[in-house]
Amino acid sequence: MAIKTKSNLLTGLILVAIGIVALLFRWLPDALSDNLGQFLLLGLGVIFLAVGIATREDGWFIPGGILSGLGAGVLLVSSPLAARLGGDEGGWFLLAFAGGWFLIPLLTAIFAEETHWWALIPGGIIAVVGLAALYGGLFASALEWAGRLWPLGLIIGGVLLLWQSRRPATDETEKPAEKHA
Repeated sequence: MAIKTKSNLLTGLILVAIGIVALLFRWLPDALSDNLGQFLLLGLGVIFLAVGIATREDGWFIPGGILSGLGAGVLLVSSPLAARLGGDEGGWFLLAFAGGWFLIPLLTAIFAEETHWWALIPGGIIAVVGLAALYGGLFASALEWAGRLWPLGLIIGGVLLLWQSRRPATDETEKPAEKHA
């Protein structure tokens, strides 16, 4: 019960902090609030990541990684550095966003009991799309092939699940509950 109370306390503090920041944005001059708005997503992401590190609960890393990636992408394309990106802001934004997805398995592997490897899938797809937007060539070809062959991934995944369901349960997999007469 103490863990739930601690989690509720942190969630409540985060909601209060977000509300205070949102109210402050209403009274700031437009130029200043626009600049601070660019940091909002990244700031929220960092808060979620910090709470995840402090509590070692894996659920905080998912919104933290996604918001941090979005925030880093927004900052990248809206900063003075955007002029040096050569008009390819979309590709760079997607790479920053993919980086946020890659944070999820990295940080859950370090700080949580369970590693969320699944986040590598959307992160990898977003990264390939970003690289295709930036460089074309091999990455565009990979994206084209993925668009053609994705049904094979479903078939292979389904066959693997069917094969696993036929194997007898071991100590490492779930065993059905024994019935006592």
